[in-house]
Amino acid sequence: MVGLVEHGGVIRRHELTDREWELLAPLIPRAVTGRPRVSDRQVINGMVYKIRTGISWRDLPERYGPWQTVCTCFRRYALVLLRGSSWRV
Repeated sequence: MVGLVEHGGVIRRHELTDREWELLAPLIPRAVTGRPRVSDRQVINGMVYKIRTGISWRDLPERYGPWQTVCTCFRRYALVLLRGSSWRV
């Protein structure tokens, strides 16, 4: 799934390709209210980075947004998958 992705001359193997993002983006729920969101793609790439590298949440590189945001989204998505329910958590 996740391969080498070029971002302005930098190749990152822990991030989604444009094609993978096109397939995944429609499945992510949109927030109705609250703070301005971190880019969904940033958050998903942060999750992939965490899973692939095994680092702690607190050590997540800043380019993925606040580690707390990435961690919270990861836990919500995991609950949805475990419950087999809709995205409304």
